[in-house]
Order: sequence, then structure tokens, then C-alpha cells
Amino acid sequence: MLLTSAGGGMIQMFAIWGIFIAVMYFVMLRPQKKEQKRVAAMLSSLEVGDVVVTTSGFYGVLIDITDEDVIVEFGSNRNCRIPMKKAAIQEVEKQN
Repeated sequence: MLLTSAGGGMIQMFAIWGIFIAVMYFVMLRPQKKEQKRVAAMLSSLEVGDVVVTTSGFYGVLIDITDEDVIVEFGSNRNCRIPMKKAAIQEVEKQN
């Protein structure tokens, strides 16, 4: 009689752990994966002339795009062109 109740306790414990892991997946991992997909789609749709905001908060215009890097022009005097990684781009405003 004692063995039967102990086996039932083990099943309940595994069920609780399973539910806990499923909740943690939907609360933590799934939103992170959705954000990664959104950022990847944003970076793949970059075009020359787009206005971007960097992770530092600077606004600039894309001048050139390579596989991993971009050249961004900052300011209105058109003399400040800085190469940077695509990962440093936080937002994109498409050109009209």
C-alpha cells in the first residue's frame, strides 16, 4: 500500500515540474525568440537612404550596406560617416 502512494507522488511531482517548465517557456523564451525574429527581419530589410536610430540613440541615414556592417551618415553637414555593425541599429524609419 505504501509503494502505490509513493509512485503516485512521483507522477504528481513530474507533472508539476512539466507544467513549471512549460510556463517558463511561454513566459521567458518564446517572447525572446519573437523579438529576435523581429530584429532579424528589420535588419534584413535595410535599404540605402533609410533613417535609423542606433542603440546609442543617434539618428542617421544609411549610406552603404554590407553583410555585417553599414555606413551611417550623422548630422546635417554630411561630413560624419561612421561604419558600424548592423546589430547596433535599434529602429528603422523607411524612406518615402
